[in-house]
Amino acid sequence: MAIKPIQYEALLSVCTDHEGALELLKRHRPYLEAVPSMRRPEESLITLPLPNVRVRDAVHLNPHGAGMPPGSVVTLPCDVALLMCDPEWKIKTGVEIFVYIHRPHEDFSDLLMRWRHTQILIDRGYEWLLPQKYAHLLSDGTDKSHPLFVVFPETPGHILQGLQGAGLPTVILPFDAVVEDSTEAPSTLDIGDIPELDDIDTSALESPDE
Repeated sequence: MAIKPIQYEALLSVCTDHEGALELLKRHRPYLEAVPSMRRPEESLITLPLPNVRVRDAVHLNPHGAGMPPGSVVTLPCDVALLMCDPEWKIKTGVEIFVYIHRPHEDFSDLLMRWRHTQILIDRGYEWLLPQKYAHLLSDGTDKSHPLFVVFPETPGHILQGLQGAGLPTVILPFDAVVEDSTEAPSTLDIGDIPELDDIDTSALESPDE
């Protein structure tokens, strides 16, 4: 069964909200423990969908193509960036999580390459382009960046196997999205009642730094 665009778009919108992002992190405890305050998630989690950064040095994603000069603004190939923020001091803690949702028609190499390209883009320093309400925060990036891959029950098994083999944190998010038609948003969408991943070996998914 193929992934439908509405599944990807609906999950992207859910993860953009701090409550949805927190529910996502509950599926991978090492990342959940990085949230400064569970009681104040709206002040502890900054969610940036399809985020932009300004790179400090020139970047070449393709050795045979034109590079990006220092100071270029680029859209990172992740779907959502989650930045941790201390709710008391109103400062970033330094932990940044890059979320990659399996997109329709995306194979394993394409999904993995999005993380690899992110690693290249942020390797030599970067700063976030933050919304105005976060303008008071120091926007510099950090070297504590971690990926989180999100797949669906319909995701082909070889993609999950590849992510496991690479030791990359991965969660499966099954949900029922009821839609009137393919152009409307789902009328029900709940990722709070997600079953545990009892059917796969998650021991290889505990290392956030690969």
